Amino acid sequence: MANANMRTVQGRKLKGAALWREVWKSRYFYLFILPAFLFFVIFVYLPYFGLVIAFQDFKIFSGVFASPFVGFKHFINFFNSQNFVVLIRNTLSISALRLIFSFPLPIIFALLLNEVRHSLYKRAIQTITYFPNFLSWVVFAGIVMNLIRPTGIINSVFTSLGLEAPNILTSTKYFVPMLIVTDALKGFGFGAIIYLAALSGVDAQLYEAAVIDGAKRMRQIWHITLPGIRPTIVVMLIMALGNIMNAGFDQIFNLYNASVYEVADIIDTYVFRIGYLSSQYSLGTAVGLFKGVIGMFLIVVANTIIRKSGEASIW
Repeated sequence: MANANMRTVQGRKLKGAALWREVWKSRYFYLFILPAFLFFVIFVYLPYFGLVIAFQDFKIFSGVFASPFVGFKHFINFFNSQNFVVLIRNTLSISALRLIFSFPLPIIFALLLNEVRHSLYKRAIQTITYFPNFLSWVVFAGIVMNLIRPTGIINSVFTSLGLEAPNILTSTKYFVPMLIVTDALKGFGFGAIIYLAALSGVDAQLYEAAVIDGAKRMRQIWHITLPGIRPTIVVMLIMALGNIMNAGFDQIFNLYNASVYEVADIIDTYVFRIGYLSSQYSLGTAVGLFKGVIGMFLIVVANTIIRKSGEASIW
């Protein structure tokens, strides 16, 4: 028994030494990823310590260690508030609409762009469509507001046609559709890059065999192209389901106003108003933590369902 334990310890030491030798051989590659590693440690993992204030009556001058512990008080207050149902409804409805309309758009666009044979024309379309992604929502929202304001181009078109021009920015009827449309326009071109990369990995011989068998282009897309990029679609779907509680803070914060809180106020905007503007740090942190836990749960559930169905999953 003693000899067996000794051999196990020696084996672990040898494996550890071999591991460090490999790390040392690749030390320059590890140096390349060191900045990214430090970024995540400093700005992602260390701030997790601040979640403790969700369970405290946090006083900024007392600090984390001196603020009184109150348990789940702020969670219970949030669940019992009239804002809870409204925020959950708005967050889920906006995210669901994004998923239904914005998720398939990059896939469809990538399939269409893949059929373009003129390389210069193809590159020009790509550049034009993914350029809006590099604009911040502050800039893009300013452009949108100039287009849809009462004296903007879109309302001018309505007026010239003899129609009543709606004030979209203050309309509870049109504001959410405007969010979905502008989100799709801003992101579909850049999102298509992922699917175009996946399309480049589909075996060209499969298309040649399909042509010999008499398959037309739509048949090739349905039976070869889509199955070829299905793993990428599944992974992106899992990530989208995990982000369903986000609903796009940057976009909504830069476009909404008090007139549309009823349909556009989501968890993230509420956390900003409560935690930053109203200085209710503990309540804001509690609501943000609740959202993060739900998002993590959704990722695990979506990944489990997809893995059990036989598709490629994240883990």
